Amino acid sequence: MKKTIIVLVLLVFAQGQSQTETTLTSAQWQEDLTFLQDQVHANFPFLFKKVTKENWDKAVAQLYKEIPNLEPHEIKVGFSRTVSLFQYGHTQVPFSTLGKEGVLPLNLYHFKDGVFVEGTTKEHKKILGAKVIKVGETPITEALERIRPVVPVENNSYFKAYGLRFLTVPAVLHAQGVVPNYTDATEMTFEKEGKRFTYTLPHIAYKDRSTDYLLTIPNQNWVSARNQSETPLYLKQLNDTYFNFEYLEESKTLYVRQSSVFNHETETIKDFYERLFAFADTHEVTKFIYDVRLNGGGNNYNNKGLIQAILARPKLNQKGKFFFITGRQTFSACQNLTNEIENYTNAIMIGEPTAENKNFYGDNKKIELPNSKVRAYLSFAWWQDMPQWENADATVPVIAIEPTFKEYQQNQDPVVDFIIQNNLEGFIADPMAHLTDLFVAGKIEELRAESARILRDPIYAHIPFDQHFMQAAENMTFQGQHEGVLLIYQLLSESYPNKPEVWQKLGESYDKLGYEAPAKEAFKKAADLQKG
Repeated sequence: MKKTIIVLVLLVFAQGQSQTETTLTSAQWQEDLTFLQDQVHANFPFLFKKVTKENWDKAVAQLYKEIPNLEPHEIKVGFSRTVSLFQYGHTQVPFSTLGKEGVLPLNLYHFKDGVFVEGTTKEHKKILGAKVIKVGETPITEALERIRPVVPVENNSYFKAYGLRFLTVPAVLHAQGVVPNYTDATEMTFEKEGKRFTYTLPHIAYKDRSTDYLLTIPNQNWVSARNQSETPLYLKQLNDTYFNFEYLEESKTLYVRQSSVFNHETETIKDFYERLFAFADTHEVTKFIYDVRLNGGGNNYNNKGLIQAILARPKLNQKGKFFFITGRQTFSACQNLTNEIENYTNAIMIGEPTAENKNFYGDNKKIELPNSKVRAYLSFAWWQDMPQWENADATVPVIAIEPTFKEYQQNQDPVVDFIIQNNLEGFIADPMAHLTDLFVAGKIEELRAESARILRDPIYAHIPFDQHFMQAAENMTFQGQHEGVLLIYQLLSESYPNKPEVWQKLGESYDKLGYEAPAKEAFKKAADLQKG
């Protein structure tokens, strides 16, 4: 009798699973979509910041209409697209939901010089270290554009880090039109050692992946493109602890890696901070490097101890001595830490832009859909460390350095190398603040000279000064400071003479102050540039 009951329970469970995965009716999927829509409007209306309620509802209605003609995997991808419209990394249908039906046996990484196979299984070693040229018949750049709507993209860094995984999910590739058919294998085109070739990859189970921190963990099945004979500082003891520091005797550099804002089972963050700064207090430190490029977050209440310790040590907290490395995995609670470092310390930011907006929605709540059991995670907590006018898509380091594939493969770290090899005393770590101070002080000629010098300096080439100044001008316009706005656009027209929007705004500024002739001239310049 007991055996019969067990068998019946198992059969019922199996039938439930089968229905959940494969035999839901279109009406049941539509019911799930309506449930999600109702939940958003009832409990998460504040998420309508980057997408309007009207546009989101329009996307929901379109998916609702398409569901009867879609396969289950296409519907799940559609749910992910819908949730990703909010463009907050914490608000998502998890990657594992789409990947559990199968993934490709490779790990991809977007280096400065392209997308490469960073790792794969041993039987496909031929493609290890190869550059991806096409997925199916779709060029890699176009393939990335097509999968991007499925990813809860916070910014470009987030997509480079966390979005690239979706390129290894056949369900996503098919649903987004990267490949025409949903089959058991996917063809890709690679380039290696100067030769191009096509290669067909089978699909493997999601659980058989071997990655951490978005990098391959070599084991009996998986191999990494990185030379395993040595380990760069930022990867040392990575699988043993979240925290590590090393003293480089020759350069008197104290290097610190913190890859989480959670406590580790072997050491709390508080204990780590105490151990770190006890060492710093008893050793000569010429350069202090704090590396959070692999830090995806945790509990931001743990950040306080680090900030307090740094502010208590002015010998460490010096311009040209304290360096803070960010990267494409710097996210969530580590964005809060980055904001605090930017607000309160003299650190020079270096590396890659963070994966998080400066102010953002985090701390999500699980919403399980009644029929499919698909889980969506919707954020509810607004974290604002910066004034609204200082919010940005990401923290952009003042010194931008992105590794090439060869540098990664050969265990070179161009970021740490740059810090150690260069004397940056007197370096202007916040050029916008520097120029703003000159503006506020009324030192206009010095401002003109400094603006021209900084904009010519290649080290600042990645900073969108025009956007920063135009945002400042917009804020001043709102406050009625029209003379100041005019000065900003005069400076911008000198530094960005080929941008029609700058001349258009300059014309509006002249017009606002009653300068008819120069306004007319600026409008004509804008129109001429728009014509090309």
